[in-house]
Amino acid sequence: MGNFVYILRCSDNTLYTGWTTCLERRLKVHNSGRGAKYTRSRRPAKLVYYEEYETKEEALRRECAIKKMKRQEKERMIAERKGPV
Repeated sequence: MGNFVYILRCSDNTLYTGWTTCLERRLKVHNSGRGAKYTRSRRPAKLVYYEEYETKEEALRRECAIKKMKRQEKERMIAERKGPV
């Protein structure tokens, strides 16, 4: 596997959704200021949710679906996640 969709909680309490093949590396990139333009001014960001998929295409479809969700729906997903992130 190794294709992840993730949600970060930024320092201003906003949520950012993306995809990656390595969660640890991507979080470091976001928090170093070299990640997405959105997260550069909202550091530090904390990983609060992720899902893993077999293919990049599946992960990208899920990323798109999550980005279309309302914040309340995303917060519910985060709250219902079992175990530590």
